[in-house]
Amino acid sequence: MGVRSVVVRVLALAAPGLGGALALGACGGGTKAAPGAEAGGTAEDAADGGGAVVPGALPALGPRMPVVPGGGLPPEVVVQPSANNLDVVAHDGAVYFAFRTAPNHFASPDTVLYVLRSDDGRETWQHELRIAMGTDLREPRFLSHEGRLFLYFAVLGSDPTDFEPGGAMVVERQGAADWTAPAPLSAGTTGTAEAADTGGADPDATLIPWRLSVHEGRAMMLGYRGGAGVYDFDSGLAAGNPGIEVVWLGSEDGRHWSPWVPDTPVVHTGGGSETALAHLDDGSIVAVMRNEAGDEDGWGSKICTAPAEDLGRWTCAPDPRKYDSPLVFVDDGTVWLIARRHLSADGHYDLGMRELDHAEQTLRYQTAYWSAPKRCALWTVDPAARTVAFVRDLPSAGDTCFPSVLPLDEGLYEVWNYSSPLDLATDPSWLEGQLGETRIHRQALRLH
Repeated sequence: MGVRSVVVRVLALAAPGLGGALALGACGGGTKAAPGAEAGGTAEDAADGGGAVVPGALPALGPRMPVVPGGGLPPEVVVQPSANNLDVVAHDGAVYFAFRTAPNHFASPDTVLYVLRSDDGRETWQHELRIAMGTDLREPRFLSHEGRLFLYFAVLGSDPTDFEPGGAMVVERQGAADWTAPAPLSAGTTGTAEAADTGGADPDATLIPWRLSVHEGRAMMLGYRGGAGVYDFDSGLAAGNPGIEVVWLGSEDGRHWSPWVPDTPVVHTGGGSETALAHLDDGSIVAVMRNEAGDEDGWGSKICTAPAEDLGRWTCAPDPRKYDSPLVFVDDGTVWLIARRHLSADGHYDLGMRELDHAEQTLRYQTAYWSAPKRCALWTVDPAARTVAFVRDLPSAGDTCFPSVLPLDEGLYEVWNYSSPLDLATDPSWLEGQLGETRIHRQALRLH
């Protein structure tokens, strides 16, 4: 059974009657309660975000403001049904916003990335850049560093039933609506011995840049590589013994990258992929890593820490919940996480079916996960215990959660995210949401 047939099998198991929906671009109606009506949110919360930010009721959310589609977009932007992967950054007195739009969530040759600029407090937008390469494009990530603005993104294939990482690209802003042509990003982490181990191929050719930031004046990137075959249950990573590598890189100029910790480009090898970290006051770090492919620690996620004196030595604790699209940041001494929440009795991705082989477990877990509704949620992370605690949901439903955060003031942030519409009569499963319309909103978040 090939990759395509296996994924179609997952689709058929996750939502009977939707086996051909992927090709048709249609989706059936959900069968759950209206968004926000179950534990962790109310229908009122889902509808209006809980109203204005109210002091004393923290964390609190402000009104949910539409962005895509929205009245402030420039005419150059053509919004397709799906608007999802996004990033936002403040740079040189303006706010820049990048997002992906495509027929649906899945890989498509019609995918387009747009970059927009706002000079008036995010009310209206100017067109900066359109990127279309006849294949799928994802994970747009800004880096504002030393007066320069970069956008990194991942190139993938066009098969909607496969995950085909084709490396990362970078563009740099030269002036108003003037950007360099996309150029391949080489992380520079592959030595001669490593290349020999991969038959001469450069592992960076499958690099997915996940989170970029600046720490103590140095640009920082967390990404992963080697994820091709993660949904191939016959011979790929999903069949067992995954070797996905999480890489932690640093740069002085945004172009040339080297290991953040000297001689330690890879900080984790196994089932982990999407990873976000935060630096703590004592110089140590805490990270949240999605473990979708599964390994000796199980499936779900890992909460990892490393001491200040040895940042390359990560110690991880497994968590059976899968925190897709993790974003980690510290505010007033508290470590916060924004990530996807799975709506089930216990929220677990790992269902503990150890009597099955690795491939069959992954298939069963994916099926259960795709069949249930999702939320984008706010959590706290305890670095000492390496645990995560649920705080509250953000207004969201169906296909949701690729957060970006714009700091506004002390304890005040603006969360940018995408979601299936909240005005549906039923709460769609994640798969149904992926096949339907998704929209991008921004919303104030008051932590203290």
